[in-house]
Amino acid sequence: MTGNASSGTNNASSGRSPSAVQRAYLQRGLDQPGGKLPLFDDHGQRYPTSTIRSCIERGWAEPWFANPIKPDWLVCRLTQAGRSLFESS
Repeated sequence: MTGNASSGTNNASSGRSPSAVQRAYLQRGLDQPGGKLPLFDDHGQRYPTSTIRSCIERGWAEPWFANPIKPDWLVCRLTQAGRSLFESS
């Protein structure tokens, strides 16, 4: 799934809209300090790594810091391009 998510280019300005899962993930960072994005959804389930990576590839999220206890977890924050998805036009 991640192989088809992006060809490695930043698609933030391509006009692509986030999927419902991507949008829910990104929206949760709007009210968090520094735009911190969650690791888990509202039901306590971990967001798929493919969702997080596709948001990074599109420029909507960026890695924030490495988690030394769980190095496989991607701790990210919302970018300005990610915030702009929720601004009214």
